[in-house]
Amino acid sequence: MSKQFGDFQTPPALVTAVLESLGAPGTIWPRVLEPACGCGNFITGLLNLPTPPREIQAIELQKSHFQSAQKLAGQSPSTRVIIKNDKLFELDFRRDLRWSTAGSLLVVGNPPWVTNSQLGVERSANLPHKTNLKHLRGIEALTGSSNFDISEYIWIKLIRELAPEEPTIALLCKTSVARNVLQFAFDTALPVKSASVRMIDAKKWFGAAVSACLFCVELGSGKPQYEAPVYPDLHATAPESTTGIAGGRLVADITAYKRSAFADGICPFTWRQGLKHDAAPVMELTRDSSGCLHNKLGETVIAEPEYLYPLVKSTDLFHQANVMPHRAVIVTQKRLGDDTHQLQQTAPGLWSYLTAHTGIFARRKSSIYRGKPPFSMFGIGDYSFAPYKVAISGLHKIPRFRAIQPVGGRPVMLDDTCYFIACYSPEQAAFLTCLLNDPLCLELIYSRFFSDAKRPITKKLLQRIDLKALFDRIELQSLLSGAEVEFERLATAAGKQKPAWPSSLEELLVERKTNDGLKV
Repeated sequence: MSKQFGDFQTPPALVTAVLESLGAPGTIWPRVLEPACGCGNFITGLLNLPTPPREIQAIELQKSHFQSAQKLAGQSPSTRVIIKNDKLFELDFRRDLRWSTAGSLLVVGNPPWVTNSQLGVERSANLPHKTNLKHLRGIEALTGSSNFDISEYIWIKLIRELAPEEPTIALLCKTSVARNVLQFAFDTALPVKSASVRMIDAKKWFGAAVSACLFCVELGSGKPQYEAPVYPDLHATAPESTTGIAGGRLVADITAYKRSAFADGICPFTWRQGLKHDAAPVMELTRDSSGCLHNKLGETVIAEPEYLYPLVKSTDLFHQANVMPHRAVIVTQKRLGDDTHQLQQTAPGLWSYLTAHTGIFARRKSSIYRGKPPFSMFGIGDYSFAPYKVAISGLHKIPRFRAIQPVGGRPVMLDDTCYFIACYSPEQAAFLTCLLNDPLCLELIYSRFFSDAKRPITKKLLQRIDLKALFDRIELQSLLSGAEVEFERLATAAGKQKPAWPSSLEELLVERKTNDGLKV
């Protein structure tokens, strides 16, 4: 792969499998366009079909690839092959392609799998113009101010410029790109007649650890269809699921979503993200058998206990049914923006330790720390110090909600890969944990998230779980039976013997103060 251009040359065997999955390209589509042809493997595959297309046009920027592909022109007496050595982003497909053949159009190939930021690092000129092509509120992907896949830009350019031709577009790409394109098509009311996603093994074909597919879109008149069956491979005859638009947003499994859509609304509790400090070598500690604390640099740490809290990370949440922290974290603030200079007086030992590692904090890349007090944290507030929490990992593909209790009288902190609801009694934590772990709730989550995403569980997803609707649908006695078991584990530390269960979800929403004056 060339880093600057982001191209994976498609192996001939994969080309053959792609063309077979499309049926008989030369018969169905007399015209074929390949927007980034590389060395010409797709052109070779098309020319080797029993009935090749009557005309193939292709575009390639890299001179060496273009020269290799150019040798294919004129090899077939029945097929006109035209290859342009040009920048894809500077072409207008409506104006710059001169077809001598009429008939249906197929766009096929494997455009670059690279992001604009990667191209920027490589100082490549192979970038699209910085323009908000999507025209969507909150979308910065094509303004040049955020990261996006170049292939997504290519998809959108092809759809917008070729839509009057009613083509079929079938390109290898990341599944995340396919999802973004389908959402874009809905948002801009593009005439999608049909779409499909066929998974491929990117590790096998390209050595790339990424979820990828052959995404196929047919444009045309009639009622638009913004759904795409998802097939496990190129040759499967039955889809595993169907992704599609529901409530204006793309969901992973439209059938499962329809069964659980009653609970898609607004969560009455506020989901919080865990602590963000971006200085794990200094801030996260472990305790040895003698009770001494050590940082990730191997140093022994001496700091005032008041600023040390048990720490749970996403892996702990996912794998441990009874979460027991084996790490500690330094917490420098009680609320966002607190002045940390007071640590010089209140915690001189901690201040000395932190200032000795100023260089690590100075290397934190996120702009959120700019202009903030030294050793600042984010994801910090009164909710961080709630004695109980209901938490979930944002990184794992299987949703598992866990009830967290204090350890040694100290509230447990979570890192920023976790999300949680602050709770102020073991009853509240036990009840919410069982409500969220109910199969009805889990089906809603599974239907909405995409397991190949870097962070399948997000705050946005969790904030759409309507717990009131779930409470009204779930059989109460079954819910309480599970909550009793969870409460028994939590109440041991609290010294409580009998739970007082709510008769309605509204009871859980009433503000409750602990002895420390904390609120829900």
